Amino acid sequence: MKFVRFITARYPQGRYGLVEEDGTIRVLKGGLFDPPEPAGEIIKEADITRYLPPVDPPNILAIGRNYVEHAKETADELPKAPLLFIKATTALIAHEDNIVIPSAAPAQVDYEAELVAIIGRKAKHVPVEKALEYVFGFTCGHDVSARDCQQSDGQWARAKSFDTFAPMGPYVVTGLDPSNVRIRMRVNGETLQDQSTKDMVFSVAYLVSYLSQSMTLAPGTAIYTGTPCGVGIARKPPVLLKAGDACEVDIEGIGVLRNRVVAEH
Repeated sequence: MKFVRFITARYPQGRYGLVEEDGTIRVLKGGLFDPPEPAGEIIKEADITRYLPPVDPPNILAIGRNYVEHAKETADELPKAPLLFIKATTALIAHEDNIVIPSAAPAQVDYEAELVAIIGRKAKHVPVEKALEYVFGFTCGHDVSARDCQQSDGQWARAKSFDTFAPMGPYVVTGLDPSNVRIRMRVNGETLQDQSTKDMVFSVAYLVSYLSQSMTLAPGTAIYTGTPCGVGIARKPPVLLKAGDACEVDIEGIGVLRNRVVAEH
């Protein structure tokens, strides 16, 4: 199933909908984790006035250096265990919202396309072989990063948590096999990242199990599972985001997350 969360003139507080094969959207009564009960109305995407993040996560967890080729391009060793960092929930934005280049760190803002796993039920001490049972579905994520802050701070929280640095959406898809999914990032129509999740160092199942050993994964927790090779800072010359750019995270089986880049005023 494919879910979308949106605002329309009739639903200014927002609703969830189930996206049908023909592209129409069946409006639902409940939330993302409720049994999908139709509200009796079908709308078109053109009726949507604004997209909302597909979930309000209690935590946004993210994994660094989780693709073999990405580690190579940044001249880093492969991690022996998942490299966890946390993005502030205040960084969350939706499909078609603007990414804002912060005035405090405008020089090295980079793109990172990522598959995001959404936890569907409380997970603690979960074995790897059962870990995907705790994943409700998957969505597109963009781990925007201020590389200069990432380097100077000695840790990644600030660099990854500026307001608008966690685009997510527009759809949550259930039943997706995350082991071999193609992820692409396009900036201004040019494909800069294009790789499969089969290049992951640690699988999604392993990540869920590993994280659940140290913290409770509450329903709605969003896990950014790492970015493929092709990031801007590793290119020669570097390709970094600037006002006017348009970013598209395109993930096979899910859809396209689109955000424009603007300068902070």
